[in-house]
Amino acid sequence: MSAPARAVPGLTKPRRAKLPTLAERTVANGLRVVAVRRGGVPMVHVRLRVPFAGRQASHLPKRLVLEATMTSGTGSHSRNELAVALQEVGAALSVSTDTDSLLLRGESLRSGVPRLLELIAELVTDAQYPKDAVVGEVSRLQTQLRQRLSQPGEIAAEALRNRLYAGHPYGRDLPDPADIAAVTAGAVRTLHRRWVVPPGSLLVMVGDITPARALDQVEKALAQWSGDATKPAPAPHVPTGGDLTLVDRPGAVQSNLRVGGPGLSRRDGDYAALSLANVAFGGYFASRLTQNIREDKGYTYSPRSGLVHGASASGFVLEADVATEVTAPSLVEIAYELGRIATSPITSRELESAVNYLSGLLAMQTATQAGLAGVLETLLADGLDVSWLREHPAALARATVDDVLEQARRFLAPAGLATIVVGDASRVGESVAALSPVVIRDGE
Repeated sequence: MSAPARAVPGLTKPRRAKLPTLAERTVANGLRVVAVRRGGVPMVHVRLRVPFAGRQASHLPKRLVLEATMTSGTGSHSRNELAVALQEVGAALSVSTDTDSLLLRGESLRSGVPRLLELIAELVTDAQYPKDAVVGEVSRLQTQLRQRLSQPGEIAAEALRNRLYAGHPYGRDLPDPADIAAVTAGAVRTLHRRWVVPPGSLLVMVGDITPARALDQVEKALAQWSGDATKPAPAPHVPTGGDLTLVDRPGAVQSNLRVGGPGLSRRDGDYAALSLANVAFGGYFASRLTQNIREDKGYTYSPRSGLVHGASASGFVLEADVATEVTAPSLVEIAYELGRIATSPITSRELESAVNYLSGLLAMQTATQAGLAGVLETLLADGLDVSWLREHPAALARATVDDVLEQARRFLAPAGLATIVVGDASRVGESVAALSPVVIRDGE
């Protein structure tokens, strides 16, 4: 005989967040340092954020080469010697860039922290960018860019960025391969010297550390790093919408749909309500959009929407890749769900589910050393402080269905959003044009 079924217990209310205690110091050169003790394992995570990349559109090809070659050697260590030095103390180090910043991410055993900091200091003060390394990476990046620019998802994302932020560095994330080909080692060194500077930079350290001692270690390692402060990038114009761009990709068997518009920064008092509106609409598996065009109609596998953030602008972005024959029906359903959430309140059950999801997601993101380091780096660079980890869940819990409706009406109404379709214009153009005036662009 099978055991009797037992009722599934209800969700408990999210626990009040226990805020980490931060130790903080600003070094004489302008570098801000924040250290947090988070024990459990004898590891330490370090994130150094430098607000340099993307200040000018012309920086894009050069900063991609800088990202790829920064660890190619210093005045004291070759690329291989840097790798060996990191391995000797159980450490790893990576470099990445985006439109707003350069980020060095490192981790090491607790005993290896002083050495890790010394190697980070070498990179920011004495990266050499050898000519042969730059030439090699330029060639590799050209090939990679050609591959990425041939992918329909990349084409769609780039087209949406250009539509929303034309003429601003946010309007482009992938340079032309010819622009990469023109980058020289000297140009990368000049970019580094001008923009990789301590004023405005932030170093976050989280792990099995004594915070006061960690601050001393950072200051000792990086006190000699110098440079003049840089000016912040201008904010882009607030994007407008209500139009549809069809990027022709002859022979495509699917259409890549992207919809976007402005959003709110985490600093805005209405951000929690907009976050809930996004989640209820398309931000998780139980969302309206997923239930409609995936579960009910089977048009796509993984539709999703989200709020994206830059240093000077935030936005809302929706993504869905659908079969060519259901391109127009998918657009109809997307517009329907956007219109529905912008004109009528979500249910109390939807609100409760969205609150629990976002509160739980934040708790998961900050549960590990690496996760907490990443969240703190993002918040502090955004002008917030650690109290946001408690205030945001509280703001989510306070939000009402009317609050969510107000922000959905402001930011999710289809009339205010721009739409990109990458697909075969000969097959989808007529049906898409029946829904909205269309501008057709060549996919090349």
